[in-house]
Amino acid sequence: MALKDVKPTRSELIGLKRKIKLSERGYNILKMKRDGLILEFFKVLEEAKNSRGSLQERYNRAVEMIAIANTFEGAIGVKAAAMSVKETPEITLKQKNIMGVVVPEIESSRVRKGLRERGYGLLGTSAVIDETATAFEELVEEIIKAAEIETTMKRLLNEIEHTKRRVNALEFKVIPELTEASTFIKMRLDEMEREELFRLKKIKAKSQKAEA
Repeated sequence: MALKDVKPTRSELIGLKRKIKLSERGYNILKMKRDGLILEFFKVLEEAKNSRGSLQERYNRAVEMIAIANTFEGAIGVKAAAMSVKETPEITLKQKNIMGVVVPEIESSRVRKGLRERGYGLLGTSAVIDETATAFEELVEEIIKAAEIETTMKRLLNEIEHTKRRVNALEFKVIPELTEASTFIKMRLDEMEREELFRLKKIKAKSQKAEA
């Protein structure tokens, strides 16, 4: 289609300019959201690094203590002490919002127990069993904490990637295409106005010539 065959209207130009403004506003909002999410991600990343180090320490301690307990009490004695525990840990899963991203908030109870709550007889076991139980309770607590942090970090990262794609789409595709279309329509409207003005002048000249 030739350029002269395209006849846009002034309302189309106004509509395009409105779309450009809305797109630019959305771009700025999404860009701020992306930057805010990145800051939050790095905060959680720092927590994750500390959590992983602590988790490794708790794990090493638990492995060490179970080996010592097996040596002092024997595998059967350790299993008997473990089977005597009556209360199991309770996990409560809640949610919190970080810049529009829903992340888990895990609360636990009955993980850390007192000596009498563990169920085994105090007289029939050594202090090694107590220390082993404490080491594994601390390990479970750290695992729960790590699960919350790792899940939060994953969801933030997914939202950052999603927001980044939307920002790039607006910046490199939507806004440039709308701007190009707006420029074309304005140029065509100006050309149509010049053509109409030339046509009116031509009609006026013929009219004046006829009168003369």
